[in-house]
Amino acid sequence: MRSMQAWLPVGSGDPGADGIVSVGDLERPAAERLAGPIWDYVAGGAADERTLSAATGAWAEHGLLPHSMRDVSGLTTTITLLGRSLEHPVLLAPTATHIRYHPGAELETLRGAEAAGGLLTLSSLGSVVPRSFGATAAELGAPWWMQVYLQRDRSGSYAYLDDAVAAGTEALVLTVDTPSLGARDRDRRDSFGAAQGVVFPTLAHVGGEPDPVPAHRRVWNPHLANDVTERDIGDLAERYGLPVIVKGILRADDARRAVDAGAAAVIVSNHGARNLDTAPTTARVLASVVDEVAREVPVLVDGGIRRGTDVATALCLGASAVLVGRPLIWGLATYGAAGVQHVVEILRTELEMAMALTGATSVAELDRDLLLSGR
Repeated sequence: MRSMQAWLPVGSGDPGADGIVSVGDLERPAAERLAGPIWDYVAGGAADERTLSAATGAWAEHGLLPHSMRDVSGLTTTITLLGRSLEHPVLLAPTATHIRYHPGAELETLRGAEAAGGLLTLSSLGSVVPRSFGATAAELGAPWWMQVYLQRDRSGSYAYLDDAVAAGTEALVLTVDTPSLGARDRDRRDSFGAAQGVVFPTLAHVGGEPDPVPAHRRVWNPHLANDVTERDIGDLAERYGLPVIVKGILRADDARRAVDAGAAAVIVSNHGARNLDTAPTTARVLASVVDEVAREVPVLVDGGIRRGTDVATALCLGASAVLVGRPLIWGLATYGAAGVQHVVEILRTELEMAMALTGATSVAELDRDLLLSGR
């Protein structure tokens, strides 16, 4: 990997000029730049990576059945989500420690997201503290959300959430699918080399001793709570008065429990297939969650989104928006903010094409009637 001190974009520095026409075009140069433990961390999934391997193709299995002879001259991708008007439904998922990919870290990612009209969620395992992130977001006029990993001692989480709320986050994204570590074989084979020297400034106050358990017997993260329940949704909503979005839902009954506890939205997610191998792809279970709670709260989804047709399919299934994770890292590592912007703009452009070609002029017109799988 190129030293972060000497970071330069690949090619000309302009992904469009370099012929990056699809999101997937960025994967190989990112792999070359981040080769070794860091790439294994970015690209890897849990165990035998069955769920990871299935993630991208699962969207295409639904198939799109287009209308013709439709006037689509007034096409728009604008949505309103939790009271915020957004240019399009392509959001950027929380991902950890962007300093590993670019010296500007999450602030560089934020600049790319804002330029593309995208909303970024800051990970609590990020390289930038909420106060600094929020200050830059305010300068740019960019909306943002704060992701939450609860600590066993909840006061450790409240310390940084107090800062995030003061810094302007518009929602809290509570991750609920990580009570234990996943069997991430690539990381364990690398002896967690991608984590060597990495610090988490947002959690610097938490402290704690290194886990003495050998890697092959390590189940628990010593800092993260393994007792997160729907009670925490209500506690966060009451304490901060902000929407609490629950991330990591794969079952309709869990979505119901989250909404009944006060969730303002849910994110259908399998944690990038990094936790439980053989868990279903999000494309497979999205409809069941939508059918259970989408009349009450927005349902968002991540996992394997690589094409505008994937975005369109998710919206046809009833999602209000999608989130992308690995592709934003590919863009950041190769072109910085310009790469992040390019990723979002490609997906938005392909979504616009898919909408026009299926006869939909607004996101609201994307429904299951346009899916082959619905017939």
